[in-house]
Amino acid sequence: MKPYAVSEQNSLGRIFDEPKSPLRNDFQRDRDRIIHSSAFRRLMYKTQVFVNHEGDMFRTRLTHSLEVAQISRGIARSLGLNEDLAETIALAHDLGHTPFGHAGQDALNQCMQDYGGFEHNLQSLRVVDVLEKRYFKFNGLNLTFESREGILKHCSIKNAKQLGALGERFIHKTQPSLEAQVVDVADGIAYNIHDIEDGFRSGILTVEMMCEVSLFEQIFSEMKKIEKNASEKIRVYETLRRMMHSLINDVTQKSQKNISSSNISQIDEVRQSSLPLIQFGEDVELDLIQCRQSLKRLLYDHPRIKEMSIQAHKVIKLLFDYHMNHFELVPKDYQIDDNSERAVADFVSGMTDRFAINLYESLIK
Repeated sequence: MKPYAVSEQNSLGRIFDEPKSPLRNDFQRDRDRIIHSSAFRRLMYKTQVFVNHEGDMFRTRLTHSLEVAQISRGIARSLGLNEDLAETIALAHDLGHTPFGHAGQDALNQCMQDYGGFEHNLQSLRVVDVLEKRYFKFNGLNLTFESREGILKHCSIKNAKQLGALGERFIHKTQPSLEAQVVDVADGIAYNIHDIEDGFRSGILTVEMMCEVSLFEQIFSEMKKIEKNASEKIRVYETLRRMMHSLINDVTQKSQKNISSSNISQIDEVRQSSLPLIQFGEDVELDLIQCRQSLKRLLYDHPRIKEMSIQAHKVIKLLFDYHMNHFELVPKDYQIDDNSERAVADFVSGMTDRFAINLYESLIK
Protein backbone atom coordinates (compact mmCIF):
# COMPACT_ATOMS: atom_id res chain seq x y z
CA MET A 1 0.00 0.00 0.00
CA LYS A 2 0.98 3.60 -0.53
CA PRO A 3 2.22 5.60 2.50
CA TYR A 4 -0.90 7.81 2.44
CA ALA A 5 -3.20 4.78 2.67
CA VAL A 6 -4.70 3.80 6.01
CA SER A 7 -2.89 0.94 7.75
CA GLU A 8 -2.86 -0.70 11.15
CA GLN A 9 0.31 1.25 11.87
CA ASN A 10 -1.28 4.68 11.37
CA SER A 11 -4.77 3.76 12.61
CA LEU A 12 -6.27 5.81 15.42
CA GLY A 13 -7.59 2.59 16.94
CA ARG A 14 -10.81 1.62 18.68
CA ILE A 15 -12.79 3.29 21.47
CA PHE A 16 -12.23 0.22 23.65
CA ASP A 17 -8.85 -1.49 23.46
CA GLU A 18 -8.89 -5.10 22.32
CA PRO A 19 -6.14 -7.68 21.80
CA LYS A 20 -5.00 -8.02 18.19
CA SER A 21 -6.24 -10.98 16.19
CA PRO A 22 -3.57 -13.45 15.03
CA LEU A 23 -5.57 -14.21 11.86
CA ARG A 24 -7.06 -10.92 10.66
CA ASN A 25 -6.03 -7.28 10.53
CA ASP A 26 -8.17 -4.68 12.30
CA PHE A 27 -10.13 -3.69 9.20
CA GLN A 28 -10.90 -7.28 8.28
CA ARG A 29 -12.27 -7.71 11.80
CA ASP A 30 -14.41 -4.60 11.33
CA ARG A 31 -15.74 -5.99 8.05
CA ASP A 32 -16.60 -9.34 9.62
CA ARG A 33 -18.39 -7.69 12.55
CA ILE A 34 -20.52 -5.72 10.11
CA ILE A 35 -21.38 -8.75 8.00
CA HIS A 36 -22.49 -10.70 11.11
CA SER A 37 -24.57 -7.82 12.51
CA SER A 38 -28.37 -7.84 12.65
CA ALA A 39 -28.53 -4.45 10.90
CA PHE A 40 -26.61 -5.82 7.91
CA ARG A 41 -28.98 -8.77 7.49
CA ARG A 42 -32.00 -6.46 7.60
CA LEU A 43 -30.69 -4.57 4.56
CA MET A 44 -31.93 -7.53 2.50
CA TYR A 45 -35.49 -6.30 2.99
CA LYS A 46 -34.96 -2.55 2.73
CA THR A 47 -35.80 -0.48 -0.33
CA GLN A 48 -33.23 0.87 -2.76
CA VAL A 49 -35.73 2.37 -5.25
CA PHE A 50 -38.48 -0.25 -5.44
CA VAL A 51 -40.19 -1.49 -2.26
CA ASN A 52 -39.15 -5.06 -1.52
CA HIS A 53 -42.47 -6.67 -2.44
CA GLU A 54 -42.43 -5.03 -5.90
CA GLY A 55 -40.30 -7.91 -7.16
CA ASP A 56 -37.45 -10.21 -6.24
CA MET A 57 -35.14 -9.00 -9.01
CA PHE A 58 -34.86 -5.36 -7.90
CA ARG A 59 -31.95 -4.16 -5.85
CA THR A 60 -32.20 -3.82 -2.10
CA ARG A 61 -29.95 -1.93 0.33
CA LEU A 62 -28.04 -5.19 0.81
CA THR A 63 -27.28 -5.86 -2.85
CA HIS A 64 -26.48 -2.18 -3.33
CA SER A 65 -23.99 -2.32 -0.44
CA LEU A 66 -22.33 -5.42 -1.91
CA GLU A 67 -22.01 -3.70 -5.28
CA VAL A 68 -20.52 -0.57 -3.69
CA ALA A 69 -18.04 -2.79 -1.84
CA GLN A 70 -16.95 -4.51 -5.04
CA ILE A 71 -16.41 -1.21 -6.87
CA SER A 72 -14.63 0.29 -3.85
CA ARG A 73 -12.17 -2.58 -3.59
CA GLY A 74 -11.29 -2.28 -7.27
CA ILE A 75 -10.63 1.46 -7.13
CA ALA A 76 -8.71 1.15 -3.85
CA ARG A 77 -6.53 -1.58 -5.35
CA SER A 78 -5.74 0.52 -8.42
CA LEU A 79 -4.72 3.49 -6.24
CA GLY A 80 -2.67 1.49 -3.73
CA LEU A 81 -5.10 2.08 -0.88
CA ASN A 82 -6.41 -0.20 1.86
CA GLU A 83 -8.89 -2.53 0.15
CA ASP A 84 -10.11 -4.05 3.41
CA LEU A 85 -11.02 -0.66 4.85
CA ALA A 86 -12.75 0.46 1.65
CA GLU A 87 -14.81 -2.73 1.61
CA THR A 88 -15.69 -2.33 5.30
CA ILE A 89 -16.94 1.23 4.89
CA ALA A 90 -18.96 0.27 1.81
CA LEU A 91 -20.68 -2.62 3.55
CA ALA A 92 -21.64 -0.40 6.51
CA HIS A 93 -22.52 2.86 4.78
CA ASP A 94 -26.30 2.20 4.64
CA LEU A 95 -26.80 0.37 7.95
CA GLY A 96 -28.81 3.28 9.34
CA HIS A 97 -31.20 3.60 6.40
CA THR A 98 -34.90 3.45 7.18
CA PRO A 99 -37.42 1.17 5.46
CA PHE A 100 -38.69 2.58 2.13
CA GLY A 101 -35.43 4.30 1.17
CA HIS A 102 -35.20 8.07 1.04
CA ALA A 103 -38.96 8.46 1.41
CA GLY A 104 -38.79 6.68 4.76
CA GLN A 105 -35.85 8.80 5.83
CA ASP A 106 -37.67 12.03 4.94
CA ALA A 107 -40.76 10.89 6.84
CA LEU A 108 -38.80 9.94 9.96
CA ASN A 109 -36.88 13.21 9.82
CA GLN A 110 -40.21 15.06 9.83
CA CYS A 111 -41.38 13.03 12.82
CA MET A 112 -38.15 13.87 14.65
CA GLN A 113 -38.08 17.54 13.65
CA ASP A 114 -38.67 18.76 17.21
CA TYR A 115 -36.27 16.19 18.69
CA GLY A 116 -33.04 16.71 16.77
CA GLY A 117 -34.05 15.35 13.37
CA PHE A 118 -32.95 12.13 11.71
CA GLU A 119 -29.85 11.70 9.52
CA HIS A 120 -29.34 8.24 8.04
CA ASN A 121 -25.54 8.60 7.94
CA LEU A 122 -25.48 9.52 11.61
CA GLN A 123 -27.85 6.62 12.25
CA SER A 124 -25.43 4.23 10.54
CA LEU A 125 -22.78 5.36 13.00
CA ARG A 126 -25.25 4.97 15.89
CA VAL A 127 -25.95 1.40 14.76
CA VAL A 128 -22.28 0.37 14.93
CA ASP A 129 -21.48 2.46 18.03
CA VAL A 130 -24.54 1.81 20.20
CA LEU A 131 -27.42 -0.26 18.87
CA GLU A 132 -25.70 -3.52 17.97
CA LYS A 133 -25.22 -5.45 21.23
CA ARG A 134 -22.96 -8.50 21.00
CA TYR A 135 -20.16 -8.07 23.51
CA PHE A 136 -19.74 -8.23 27.29
CA LYS A 137 -17.67 -5.08 27.70
CA PHE A 138 -19.31 -2.55 25.38
CA ASN A 139 -22.32 -1.72 23.26
CA GLY A 140 -21.87 -1.47 19.52
CA LEU A 141 -19.25 -3.19 17.37
CA ASN A 142 -16.25 -1.16 18.60
CA LEU A 143 -15.03 -0.48 15.07
CA THR A 144 -11.79 1.35 14.29
CA PHE A 145 -11.81 5.13 13.99
CA GLU A 146 -11.16 4.83 10.24
CA SER A 147 -14.20 2.61 9.63
CA ARG A 148 -16.41 4.93 11.69
CA GLU A 149 -14.99 7.99 9.92
CA GLY A 150 -15.90 6.53 6.53
CA ILE A 151 -19.40 5.51 7.58
CA LEU A 152 -20.19 9.12 8.54
CA LYS A 153 -20.44 10.53 5.03
CA HIS A 154 -22.57 13.58 5.96
CA CYS A 155 -23.31 15.24 9.28
CA SER A 156 -24.85 18.51 10.42
CA ILE A 157 -22.56 20.90 12.31
CA LYS A 158 -24.81 20.65 15.38
CA ASN A 159 -24.41 16.88 15.55
CA ALA A 160 -20.74 17.00 14.56
CA LYS A 161 -19.96 19.07 17.64
CA GLN A 162 -21.10 16.17 19.81
CA LEU A 163 -18.86 13.59 18.12
CA GLY A 164 -15.41 14.73 19.26
CA ALA A 165 -12.57 13.90 16.87
CA LEU A 166 -14.94 12.12 14.50
CA GLY A 167 -16.93 15.31 13.88
CA GLU A 168 -14.06 17.74 13.47
CA ARG A 169 -13.81 17.43 9.68
CA PHE A 170 -17.40 18.63 9.27
CA ILE A 171 -16.69 21.64 11.47
CA HIS A 172 -13.36 22.50 9.81
CA LYS A 173 -14.46 21.37 6.32
CA THR A 174 -11.58 18.96 5.82
CA GLN A 175 -11.51 15.47 4.32
CA PRO A 176 -11.64 11.86 5.56
CA SER A 177 -9.26 9.11 4.45
CA LEU A 178 -8.85 8.36 0.76
CA GLU A 179 -10.56 5.02 1.38
CA ALA A 180 -13.65 6.86 2.67
CA GLN A 181 -13.54 9.15 -0.36
CA VAL A 182 -13.36 6.11 -2.65
CA VAL A 183 -16.53 4.65 -1.12
CA ASP A 184 -18.35 7.96 -1.54
CA VAL A 185 -17.56 7.92 -5.27
CA ALA A 186 -18.28 4.19 -5.63
CA ASP A 187 -21.70 4.71 -4.05
CA GLY A 188 -22.56 7.22 -6.77
CA ILE A 189 -21.32 4.93 -9.54
CA ALA A 190 -23.36 2.03 -8.21
CA TYR A 191 -26.69 3.75 -7.72
CA ASN A 192 -26.59 5.70 -10.98
CA ILE A 193 -25.89 2.62 -13.09
CA HIS A 194 -28.09 0.22 -11.17
CA ASP A 195 -31.05 2.54 -10.77
CA ILE A 196 -31.10 2.84 -14.56
CA GLU A 197 -31.10 -0.97 -14.83
CA ASP A 198 -33.87 -1.39 -12.26
CA GLY A 199 -35.89 1.37 -13.90
CA PHE A 200 -35.55 -0.43 -17.24
CA ARG A 201 -36.43 -3.79 -15.68
CA SER A 202 -39.54 -2.26 -14.09
CA GLY A 203 -40.79 -0.92 -17.41
CA ILE A 204 -40.73 2.68 -16.18
CA LEU A 205 -37.64 3.55 -18.23
CA THR A 206 -37.47 2.86 -21.95
CA VAL A 207 -34.40 2.93 -24.14
CA GLU A 208 -35.62 6.22 -25.63
CA MET A 209 -35.83 7.73 -22.15
CA MET A 210 -32.43 6.40 -21.13
CA CYS A 211 -30.88 7.91 -24.24
CA GLU A 212 -31.58 11.32 -22.69
CA VAL A 213 -28.61 10.46 -20.46
CA SER A 214 -25.60 11.37 -22.59
CA LEU A 215 -23.35 8.77 -20.93
CA PHE A 216 -25.84 6.05 -21.84
CA GLU A 217 -26.64 7.34 -25.32
CA GLN A 218 -23.02 7.50 -26.47
CA ILE A 219 -22.25 3.93 -25.52
CA PHE A 220 -25.64 2.51 -26.56
CA SER A 221 -25.16 3.93 -30.06
CA GLU A 222 -21.84 2.10 -30.27
CA MET A 223 -23.47 -1.13 -29.09
CA LYS A 224 -26.03 -0.96 -31.90
CA LYS A 225 -23.20 -0.82 -34.43
CA ILE A 226 -21.13 -3.58 -32.82
CA GLU A 227 -23.91 -6.16 -32.33
CA LYS A 228 -26.67 -5.47 -34.83
CA ASN A 229 -28.51 -8.73 -34.10
CA ALA A 230 -28.42 -8.50 -30.29
CA SER A 231 -31.67 -7.99 -28.38
CA GLU A 232 -32.47 -4.61 -26.91
CA LYS A 233 -32.14 -6.03 -23.41
CA ILE A 234 -28.61 -7.33 -24.03
CA ARG A 235 -27.59 -4.00 -25.59
CA VAL A 236 -28.85 -2.18 -22.51
CA TYR A 237 -26.94 -4.45 -20.13
CA GLU A 238 -23.79 -4.22 -22.24
CA THR A 239 -24.14 -0.44 -22.26
CA LEU A 240 -24.52 -0.23 -18.50
CA ARG A 241 -21.53 -2.51 -17.97
CA ARG A 242 -19.37 -0.33 -20.17
CA MET A 243 -20.70 2.82 -18.51
CA MET A 244 -19.51 1.46 -15.18
CA HIS A 245 -16.08 0.60 -16.55
CA SER A 246 -15.81 4.09 -18.06
CA LEU A 247 -16.71 5.79 -14.77
CA ILE A 248 -14.30 3.63 -12.76
CA ASN A 249 -11.46 4.26 -15.22
CA ASP A 250 -12.11 8.00 -15.20
CA VAL A 251 -12.20 8.40 -11.43
CA THR A 252 -9.09 6.23 -11.03
CA GLN A 253 -7.07 8.24 -13.54
CA LYS A 254 -8.22 11.63 -12.28
CA SER A 255 -7.66 10.67 -8.64
CA GLN A 256 -4.16 9.38 -9.37
CA LYS A 257 -3.32 12.73 -10.96
CA ASN A 258 -4.77 14.59 -7.97
CA ILE A 259 -2.76 12.50 -5.52
CA SER A 260 0.46 12.95 -7.49
CA SER A 261 0.08 16.72 -7.88
CA SER A 262 -0.82 17.18 -4.20
CA ASN A 263 2.49 15.63 -3.06
CA ILE A 264 0.81 13.99 -0.07
CA SER A 265 2.90 11.39 1.71
CA GLN A 266 0.86 10.46 4.79
CA ILE A 267 -2.69 10.10 6.06
CA ASP A 268 -2.56 13.30 8.13
CA GLU A 269 -1.97 15.32 4.96
CA VAL A 270 -5.01 13.69 3.38
CA ARG A 271 -7.16 14.73 6.34
CA GLN A 272 -5.87 18.31 6.27
CA SER A 273 -6.97 18.83 2.67
CA SER A 274 -9.94 21.12 2.06
CA LEU A 275 -10.94 19.34 -1.15
CA PRO A 276 -11.40 15.64 -1.92
CA LEU A 277 -8.64 13.97 -3.93
CA ILE A 278 -10.85 11.15 -5.23
CA GLN A 279 -12.76 12.81 -8.05
CA PHE A 280 -14.10 12.36 -11.55
CA GLY A 281 -12.80 14.45 -14.40
CA GLU A 282 -14.79 17.63 -15.04
CA ASP A 283 -16.55 16.36 -18.18
CA VAL A 284 -17.60 13.10 -16.53
CA GLU A 285 -18.77 14.95 -13.42
CA LEU A 286 -21.05 17.07 -15.61
CA ASP A 287 -22.33 13.92 -17.31
CA LEU A 288 -23.14 12.42 -13.91
CA ILE A 289 -25.00 15.55 -12.82
CA GLN A 290 -27.09 15.29 -15.99
CA CYS A 291 -27.65 11.58 -15.31
CA ARG A 292 -28.92 12.27 -11.78
CA GLN A 293 -31.21 15.03 -13.03
CA SER A 294 -32.67 12.74 -15.70
CA LEU A 295 -33.17 9.90 -13.22
CA LYS A 296 -34.99 12.22 -10.84
CA ARG A 297 -37.38 13.39 -13.53
CA LEU A 298 -37.90 10.09 -15.33
CA LEU A 299 -37.68 7.55 -12.48
CA TYR A 300 -37.71 8.95 -8.94
CA ASP A 301 -40.55 11.39 -9.72
CA HIS A 302 -42.55 8.81 -11.71
CA PRO A 303 -46.14 8.41 -10.40
CA ARG A 304 -45.51 4.77 -9.49
CA ILE A 305 -42.49 5.69 -7.35
CA LYS A 306 -44.25 8.76 -5.95
CA GLU A 307 -47.17 6.61 -4.86
CA MET A 308 -44.78 4.31 -2.99
CA SER A 309 -43.26 7.38 -1.34
CA ILE A 310 -46.66 8.71 -0.25
CA GLN A 311 -47.54 5.34 1.26
CA ALA A 312 -44.14 5.18 2.96
CA HIS A 313 -44.79 8.51 4.68
CA LYS A 314 -48.12 7.22 5.97
CA VAL A 315 -46.57 4.04 7.32
CA ILE A 316 -43.61 5.72 9.03
CA LYS A 317 -45.70 8.47 10.61
CA LEU A 318 -48.29 6.08 11.99
CA LEU A 319 -45.63 3.72 13.39
CA PHE A 320 -43.73 6.60 15.00
CA ASP A 321 -46.84 8.15 16.54
CA TYR A 322 -48.17 4.81 17.73
CA HIS A 323 -44.96 3.86 19.53
CA MET A 324 -44.63 7.31 21.06
CA ASN A 325 -48.07 6.72 22.59
CA HIS A 326 -47.28 3.09 23.47
CA PHE A 327 -43.63 3.33 24.43
CA GLU A 328 -43.83 0.13 26.45
CA LEU A 329 -44.03 -1.75 23.13
CA VAL A 330 -40.62 -0.50 22.01
CA PRO A 331 -38.17 -3.39 22.54
CA LYS A 332 -35.92 -2.96 25.58
CA ASP A 333 -32.77 -3.06 23.45
CA TYR A 334 -33.74 0.32 22.03
CA GLN A 335 -34.53 1.90 25.40
CA ILE A 336 -30.92 2.78 26.15
CA ASP A 337 -31.41 6.23 27.71
CA ASP A 338 -34.19 8.62 28.73
CA ASN A 339 -34.73 9.86 25.18
CA SER A 340 -37.98 8.14 24.19
CA GLU A 341 -38.19 9.96 20.84
CA ARG A 342 -34.75 8.73 19.79
CA ALA A 343 -35.57 5.22 20.98
CA VAL A 344 -38.69 5.16 18.80
CA ALA A 345 -36.69 6.51 15.84
CA ASP A 346 -34.07 3.79 16.39
CA PHE A 347 -36.78 1.11 16.42
CA VAL A 348 -38.67 2.39 13.38
CA SER A 349 -35.54 3.06 11.32
CA GLY A 350 -34.33 -0.49 11.96
CA MET A 351 -37.51 -2.08 10.56
CA THR A 352 -37.51 -3.79 7.19
CA ASP A 353 -40.06 -2.78 4.55
CA ARG A 354 -41.98 -6.01 5.13
CA PHE A 355 -42.05 -5.73 8.92
CA ALA A 356 -43.15 -2.09 8.76
CA ILE A 357 -45.95 -2.80 6.27
CA ASN A 358 -47.24 -5.81 8.23
CA LEU A 359 -47.23 -3.88 11.50
CA TYR A 360 -48.92 -0.90 9.86
CA GLU A 361 -51.67 -3.07 8.38
CA SER A 362 -52.26 -4.76 11.74
CA LEU A 363 -52.70 -1.38 13.41
CA ILE A 364 -55.18 0.09 10.90
CA LYS A 365 -57.52 -2.92 10.90
